[in-house]
Amino acid sequence: MLETPITINWSIALMGLSLHVLIWEKLPEWGNWFNKIVMHLPRPLAYLYESWHCPYCFGFWAALAIHMLTGQFTLASLKTMPAYLGMAATPIALFLDASVSALLIFVGSLLIKALSGPALVGHQKVMAFKQAHSEQSN
Repeated sequence: MLETPITINWSIALMGLSLHVLIWEKLPEWGNWFNKIVMHLPRPLAYLYESWHCPYCFGFWAALAIHMLTGQFTLASLKTMPAYLGMAATPIALFLDASVSALLIFVGSLLIKALSGPALVGHQKVMAFKQAHSEQSN
């Protein structure tokens, strides 16, 4: 029997990773307005904001929401799962797909952090060199 290769749709993972970076890393840096909104959230929502800081935790729920909005699957093979296991397999397929998406979001977050650390250090060194060079020229 021929097995089909695993096809991955990166859309859900990229959307989830983009949302995670925006909500937890960028919006808090873009001024006090976002932090004030978070401080005035009802306790359950404020708790979710703090708890979902983890890229995997956020990624799971974001992937479920994105799937429900778009009908896409990260793993195409899970889309056909209900056809051979029945309609009871739909929630299982959604759970498994969201888990895979969450893992991709988590790995993507780690990669961004791993790449940004050395890049920031290099940028700081270049800026310090340029400043020292411009001070010597004056």
